[in-house]
Amino acid sequence: MNLLLRINAALAAVFLVAALISGYICWNMLEANASREVLTEAGLMMDSAAAVRAYTSNEIVPLLTDHVKDEFPPQIVSAYSATQNFLKFHETHPNYAYKEATLNPTNPRDRAADWESDIIQRFRNDENTKELVGVRDTPMGRALYMARPIHAKAGCLVCHSTPAAAPRTMIAKYGSDNGFGWGLNEIVAAQVVNVPFANATHNAQREFQAFMTMLVAVFVVAFVVVNALIYYLIVRPVRRIATVADRVSLGDMAAEDFPKNGATEIVSLTHSFNRMRKSLEKAMRMLGQ
Repeated sequence: MNLLLRINAALAAVFLVAALISGYICWNMLEANASREVLTEAGLMMDSAAAVRAYTSNEIVPLLTDHVKDEFPPQIVSAYSATQNFLKFHETHPNYAYKEATLNPTNPRDRAADWESDIIQRFRNDENTKELVGVRDTPMGRALYMARPIHAKAGCLVCHSTPAAAPRTMIAKYGSDNGFGWGLNEIVAAQVVNVPFANATHNAQREFQAFMTMLVAVFVVAFVVVNALIYYLIVRPVRRIATVADRVSLGDMAAEDFPKNGATEIVSLTHSFNRMRKSLEKAMRMLGQ
């Protein structure tokens, strides 16, 4: 195997190892960034829901309280407002979801699924836990969920303690079978948001492909430059030296001179060969005498 092939093989091996290590580190960093991005989106959704709930409690409830006697307006319930707000958001972003999952809800749509019930139970088992974050597989792909507990406050018990204490208009609208028996400060529900990984993962894959493409491009350029330098500074001068040396070794003293240009090491080598050639010519002349 000639010198150029050996150097190329070494360069290829070094690049392969460097590419694997760089790719591994880069992908882990991009994946971590994608997780942080999804977590940030989940936090924003949760804070947005909290803002809607606060707005409903502070601005809407005082306006609709007097209407409860005649007809129960669901807009008076902060959970309803937050859920309705995200249902509109869900129409244009179907992979995102928000739910106030409740173990015993007045509105059946708020009933907690099995995995949501497990989350509520975890909050009940450890009341110091203020937030849970995890990853689950959904029909739409992997999604991150964020959940926060909901405690039954004194204002909630007006409607959710017993059917007898609840507004008659609410009983007429939802019935008396569900949504009662809540205790003061009891964890009865959880705010749950679901944010898909698809967008963040797609961005991470795109950035990873761009990084690897750039890495390959840099290697190709470096490969061409290194090969060109090796060829013009080492391989070509050495080949010329070898050709001249071969002719001189066969007694052809009319052969061209050894090359005088090139890298310092090559020039030093050609000077040595030129001295050797002159010495050989003198010796042959002396033998001829």
